[in-house]
Amino acid sequence: MQAEFNFFQHWYPLSPVEDLDSPRPVPITLLGIRLVIWKPRDADNYRVFLDQCPHRLAPLSEGRVDDKTGNLMCSYHGWQFDGQGICTHIPQAENPKLVAKNQQNFCVVSLPVRQENDLLWVWPDAKSAELAATTSLPLSPYIDTNKGFIWSSYIRNLEYDWQTLVENVADPSHVPFSHHGVQGNRDKATSVPLNVIQSTINLIEVSISRGLPTTITFQPPCLLEYAISIGDSEKKLGVIVYCVPVSPGKSRIVAQFTRNFDKILHYLTPRWWEHIKIRNLVLDGDMMLLNQQEYLLQQRQESESWKTAYKLPTSADRLVIEFRTWFDKYCHGQLPWSKVGISNPETKINNNRAVMLDRYHQHTQHCSSCRKALKNLQRLKILLLTYVVISVCGIAVLSDALRIQLGLPVVITGLLGLGVYSWLKFWLIPKFYFVDYIHAEK
Repeated sequence: MQAEFNFFQHWYPLSPVEDLDSPRPVPITLLGIRLVIWKPRDADNYRVFLDQCPHRLAPLSEGRVDDKTGNLMCSYHGWQFDGQGICTHIPQAENPKLVAKNQQNFCVVSLPVRQENDLLWVWPDAKSAELAATTSLPLSPYIDTNKGFIWSSYIRNLEYDWQTLVENVADPSHVPFSHHGVQGNRDKATSVPLNVIQSTINLIEVSISRGLPTTITFQPPCLLEYAISIGDSEKKLGVIVYCVPVSPGKSRIVAQFTRNFDKILHYLTPRWWEHIKIRNLVLDGDMMLLNQQEYLLQQRQESESWKTAYKLPTSADRLVIEFRTWFDKYCHGQLPWSKVGISNPETKINNNRAVMLDRYHQHTQHCSSCRKALKNLQRLKILLLTYVVISVCGIAVLSDALRIQLGLPVVITGLLGLGVYSWLKFWLIPKFYFVDYIHAEK
């Protein structure tokens, strides 16, 4: 009997731990299931609960961590839950023994979690916690300081489905065109001969036999890794992408970019600068293409298979073919939305570029580095504008003698301040919110 892939009995990364610096509960969705991330006061590790209070199903992500107990409090009626999801307090209880007698009935669904490789992991099936305890995380050997590697992380919510995300990351031949001038050059694009090494229910592995020696592995349901060797040297690059299914037509990318060279440059480059200059641009370059591609494929699949809807004549398409074949064979060509109560999932074309390329809601608000940088830049902008206004007013009230003596330096610094203010307002700060990506202009 052919095995069937169970999406719910696997580990998924929800976020880089460094981005979970908010003291407030954080809502997040995985496989159509609404979850809440929070940390008990004085605890080292985060917890992940089903985002619904057992009392009246209010979202716990709208709650707070109580100042006195350190437990998660529902903001609707004040019920509290400890780190294991056990109800510890019901303000409306007439009998104090009510809580103690009904702890199992009043508890929140708490999911297995781990924190490794700087990521917070969750196992979405609470009923198979024992299996979770014995199942290895899909970790990359490149995330290892003992082997000389350094890395940075990135997270973004995307306006297309998990299967589209996997297919896109599994396709190296699109890089010179979709990401021309960012990560590739369309004028230097060549054939990409992919060789399939193995293909099973738990692992697909291919190699690229031209250019830099590269191995690409897909470890379902989420890990897609590029292991790249730089010539004959000991230099190695790793692109580790976790493709997380969120809901129909929505996915999340949690990525780690690692290498064992250029360490000084890594430490000197702010994480947020890398995000706005490279990482966001790469995802922007794909967004409009993939949303519409996904819609058209769904329409075609109502009457034909992807095998005829797509034209895949070159070896560059082999990993896409292997993934699609795997998806058909072990998942019946669909994600398990029906198991979480989602019916008739369908992608719709969204031509609103401001929504599709909304960096703030897709990335900035979820990234601690970008959030802090944006806040500091906004403050700097206000300080500069304040200085310009004060300097202009100050010159106006100075005596003629002081105006001649101090006027020129004040005017120069004021103009410099105005220039920096304009650069922040019109160039840098907008990059945290929205930058249109027009391929025809690249």
